[in-house]
Amino acid sequence: MRYCVVGAGFSGAIIARQLADIGQKVLLIDERQHLAGNCHTERDPETGIMVHTYGPHIFHTKHKEVWDYINQYAKIQPFINRVKAQTQGRIYTLPINLLTINQFFGTCLRPDEAKEFLKEKADKTITNPKSFEEQALSMVGKELYEAFFKGYTRKQWGMDPTELPSSILKRLPVRFDYDDNYYSDPYQGIPEEGYTPIIEKIVHHPNIEIRLNCSFESLNEEFDHVFYTGPIDRYFQFKFGRLEYRTLDFVKNVRDGDYQGNAVINYCEEKVPYTRVSEYKYFTPWEKDKFTKTIYFEEYSRLAKENDTQYYPIRLVNKMDKLQKYLELAKQEKGISFLGRLGTYRYLDMDAVIKESLEACRDLVVCLKDKKTIPVFFIDAV
Repeated sequence: MRYCVVGAGFSGAIIARQLADIGQKVLLIDERQHLAGNCHTERDPETGIMVHTYGPHIFHTKHKEVWDYINQYAKIQPFINRVKAQTQGRIYTLPINLLTINQFFGTCLRPDEAKEFLKEKADKTITNPKSFEEQALSMVGKELYEAFFKGYTRKQWGMDPTELPSSILKRLPVRFDYDDNYYSDPYQGIPEEGYTPIIEKIVHHPNIEIRLNCSFESLNEEFDHVFYTGPIDRYFQFKFGRLEYRTLDFVKNVRDGDYQGNAVINYCEEKVPYTRVSEYKYFTPWEKDKFTKTIYFEEYSRLAKENDTQYYPIRLVNKMDKLQKYLELAKQEKGISFLGRLGTYRYLDMDAVIKESLEACRDLVVCLKDKKTIPVFFIDAV
């Protein structure tokens, strides 16, 4: 039996390794010149600082299985993402917490007082929020919404918050204590040597052949099954048109010393064209002080064009018909499985990708053992 895995990010690497471990021959391909997909990391030659090529990736999860898996392949250093936000000429803490509320309004409220304070600020006429804007107004009121969310959201998504579903904002907590940890997961950190060595170790196996700079369309070989983590619309040659994504542009800056004193600062106002600035030596606090220079990137969000890197799928209610057509077409296929962020057209954090891939591996082993048909989708892609 011979299998092909398309895409050398976490999804593809984990599936390839599972097949190899049970004695199967695997061809792992990626059209980029490196492994690890959008998690790719490398040291900047000028400064020596570890850079996340496609934007910051902080590993966080609530799943011990996922944490244990990743720790097999890397030394994970402790890291807490403490995001700051610039708006109206001042710096605040995100997510909105008790410090943010007290700083913004010039108050000294206790937790119970702050809850009542925001209840009074909230728009009580909105009982069933439909849009992002309605959700924000019903949670935090007009002042905080306009200061922290309105402009940033317009820049990030390229549309007005009234056009976005309320579900996007439900993932952003408001805290009534001074906790400034951006995530609430119990396991958090960053691999000491970056993410690419993790993928290299996962796919290091005599049963895995790796071909980089190799597209799936260029292959002229037969396989018993294909595991496809590329864009689902591309697999079907864009038969129903292209699915929409947001992409990111990064403007690199190098200077002596320090720039902003923090890993990430969001720029919430629309008059600032970029959404955030990431300063990479602050993602590696265990080695930060050895660098005499710093490197930071301004991040700009826009609608992806044909040859752009695809980051965020635009899964809006009025844009789901096209995806549904591709999903129905995929279900009619044989000899292929679609996985991962692009293969299922969903925004997924790294830990979710790993968790789903590990679950798919368990299902895959059962299918091969019992000689059952391997599913086209291991999860509900809707």
